[in-house]
Amino acid sequence: MSDALLVQEAGAAPAVAPASGARLFWRRLRAQRAAFAAALVVLLLVLVALAAPLLTALAGQDPNTYHPDLVDSAAGGVPIGPFGGISADHWLGVEPQTGRDLFARIVYGARVSLGVALFATVLQITLGLIIGLTAALGSRWVDQLLSRITDINVALPIMVIALALLAIVPETFPRPVLIALVIGGINWAGTSKIVRAQALTLKSLDFVSAARLSGRGKWSIARRELLPSLAAPVITYAALAFPTNIIVEAALSFLGVGIKPPTPSWGQMLTEADTWYQAAPTYLLLPAGLLFVTVLALTVLGEGVRTALDPRAASRLRVGTGRTRVGTKQTRVGTKQTKEDAA
Repeated sequence: MSDALLVQEAGAAPAVAPASGARLFWRRLRAQRAAFAAALVVLLLVLVALAAPLLTALAGQDPNTYHPDLVDSAAGGVPIGPFGGISADHWLGVEPQTGRDLFARIVYGARVSLGVALFATVLQITLGLIIGLTAALGSRWVDQLLSRITDINVALPIMVIALALLAIVPETFPRPVLIALVIGGINWAGTSKIVRAQALTLKSLDFVSAARLSGRGKWSIARRELLPSLAAPVITYAALAFPTNIIVEAALSFLGVGIKPPTPSWGQMLTEADTWYQAAPTYLLLPAGLLFVTVLALTVLGEGVRTALDPRAASRLRVGTGRTRVGTKQTRVGTKQTKEDAA
């Protein structure tokens, strides 16, 4: 029997064009339910942070307006009412002593915490890319010098240096910008090491050698050949560094050198709530719970991004199983027909 009849009997599916890189990444990410759910949580948090003025206007509150009539001054400033003063006007209650609306401070605190972490992540990835590529593409002496500087940076006590830098900078400097600069300017070593190692590996491949033989310069090769190949590991590292920077910002604010009042921040709220965990537990549980959910969602999403960008993970994800079943059916039909012909 001819091959055409075999294909017709097998019910072969029509050829489908291969998915592009972005579509394939999105399909792999959606196949991971935990990562997809984490992405939805992160998207919701980002929308809440961006819509903070609209949400507070809808609630009719402001993050810095004092309400002394909503706290019991005789009891030391404990919010009046159940669950920290939750009411129709104050959806999450009020802050002890000041009576400021807790919902407004939470959503504006999301803006600060997420914004600082995002700026710091972009800065550390940019510095790591530049230093790592310079070390990989530079001369032997440049590579040795930058590698030793990177090793020193890794060995330094990051939190101690951040505390020292934040303590000596004048208060007039915008605090969120300063914290992002400190975090991003210190934590670039991990990105640099990854970029250097990957770039040194890519330099020995044929497509980079061909670009070099064609007369193109080092930075032209880096821009057109190396950067596209470095996108996957760098994006993966950035997705995992983002929640770490949120924790660092919260820790600095908790230690008293981070965001200064009256600007709201989740870490700063935790600092002020450590003496109210018995009298007003919601004041402590709300920012702590949001920090936990945010970091957990970003960590799960980062792991999902790493898996989706890893070509070796394709076999572990249920992508293209329909075409695999069709191919198996064709193989079985072809084997059966071969046996019949041989008989």
